Amino acid sequence: METHSSSSSSSFSTLQSYLKALAQTPRRLARRAPSVSSSYEELSRVKARSGSDMQRTLRWFDLVGLGIGGMVGAGVFVTTGRASRLYAGPAIVVSYAIAGLCALLSAFCYTEFAVHMPVAGGAFSYLRITFGEFAAFLTGANLITEYVMSNAAVSRGLTSYMGAAMGISTTKWRFILPLLPNGFNEIDLVAPAIVLILTLVICYSTRESSVVNMILTTLHILFIAFLILMGLWKGDWNNFTHPGNPQHPSGFFPYGASGVFNGAAMVYLSYIGYDAVSTMAEEVRDPVKDIPIGVSGSVIIVTILYCLMAASMSMLLPYDMIDVEAPFSAAFSGRSELVARVIGVGASFGILTSLLVAMLGQARYMCVIGRSNVVPAWFARVHPKTSTPVNASAFLGIFTAAIALFTDLNILLNLVSIGTLFVFYMVSNAVIYRRYVMVGTTKPWPTLSFLCLFSLTSTIFTLVWHFTPPGKPKPFLLGACVVIAISILQVFHCMVPQARTPAFWGVPFMPWLPSISIFLNVFLLGSLDGPSYVRFGFFSALAVLVYVLYSVHASFDAEIDGSMGQKNVEIVEESKQSEEEEDPSQKV
Repeated sequence: METHSSSSSSSFSTLQSYLKALAQTPRRLARRAPSVSSSYEELSRVKARSGSDMQRTLRWFDLVGLGIGGMVGAGVFVTTGRASRLYAGPAIVVSYAIAGLCALLSAFCYTEFAVHMPVAGGAFSYLRITFGEFAAFLTGANLITEYVMSNAAVSRGLTSYMGAAMGISTTKWRFILPLLPNGFNEIDLVAPAIVLILTLVICYSTRESSVVNMILTTLHILFIAFLILMGLWKGDWNNFTHPGNPQHPSGFFPYGASGVFNGAAMVYLSYIGYDAVSTMAEEVRDPVKDIPIGVSGSVIIVTILYCLMAASMSMLLPYDMIDVEAPFSAAFSGRSELVARVIGVGASFGILTSLLVAMLGQARYMCVIGRSNVVPAWFARVHPKTSTPVNASAFLGIFTAAIALFTDLNILLNLVSIGTLFVFYMVSNAVIYRRYVMVGTTKPWPTLSFLCLFSLTSTIFTLVWHFTPPGKPKPFLLGACVVIAISILQVFHCMVPQARTPAFWGVPFMPWLPSISIFLNVFLLGSLDGPSYVRFGFFSALAVLVYVLYSVHASFDAEIDGSMGQKNVEIVEESKQSEEEEDPSQKV
């Protein structure tokens, strides 16, 4: 056993102490990386490290508004045209319905955890109580990185939409610094100003942030309703089945079932954003009632809006005449200048709400990561007057604004969030693992074997779908993968009993629905491009380096000092009674 001083920062107190800590890294990794927390710890001792509590001021309608605001951004204005023109045709409506079902399944998994453990950490906390500290840190670090980069890019994209709506070129407020390299030399003063204003809003009050989001979201929904009605009024029903060029495939399904599913994989990215709602669980008055309605309700409403928008666009133009980059603006450009201008205004509202919700989510992720001591505890502090994580909000807001000032990330044209899809995949696995495994009572290997085999089968299906040329072997291979996956799932369902039953709300049809979510997320991950994986690999390697050089030592110091609560081996007794202990903590 290692000796340790009483100071929580002893690994970093002197250079000699740090070098000694580095020499003990393998032992500390073996101790801390797989260590799991418990729901009771997360709801009590870990939560108390923030000092003041976050106020429980949000209701189900606030969560619905935040969910809609987080999802309906600029993505639908970009991905709809591309998916319809290249993959699904008029059946883009069906693609959105399928993607909405996928999002709803993932939302169920998030909801079970959020009701069971209403804390601000979202996926980070869910994975920390299931797969341990290292898995949680790796996914949390990727999430925050993508939040910051995406928010910086979205803020720059917002200035472009605002300029288009007002008829002003972005060159009026952007200027070039020739001393900087290309891609970093176009200075945008408006984008960081918007980010800093939103940072002040989310620092001031979560309730007021929700009100601002509700107003902007209402205006955005009115704009979408206007867009849908104009499409239905000026559109032609024949465009659902007749292409502009008779030589192109006709019918409602011009590219068949494969086109519909490929289109669903592309438009699914328009649903990313509902996960930020789970980070607000600590500020919800009645988590048991409000979270299921808020998360699932927002996904259902957005699915309906997306399907109607896709139908409106398909009626305005034949699928082979839709503009890939700006489908709605191009569809109305020759019909009404007023409508085209309104589209720019409406898109600006959508981007602004998605930016606001994302900034709320990233601050709460960072706050809870700070509570776990894998980053400085300064980030965990909740201000006693505003009841918001001011330190995390301000730090990430300033960092985002600095990037938005000079970096042209150009993510709006490629709204790929591989880190978020990876977290969806991990949470779907975690909800199955937690239902079937209880530390000290059941063996984890049957469940882990099932999850690995099912993921492997899903990966093989995805590779066959994307890389096997059309022909007779392809349907046979795909069918074989489906049969094997269903067989693995059925054997697991029949032979492995559930170790615990949710006290309040749980994913129905366990383990079928989470397994379908795992399969769909693997399939969607397989549809992403190579640069996305390069970026994910780079930031994952960077996160591992930070964990090895800093986080594991800070976490180890905190454990020795007693601030980490129960050690991994001591959770055996507590896990048997965790369900009963959590009941009173959620009745608020």
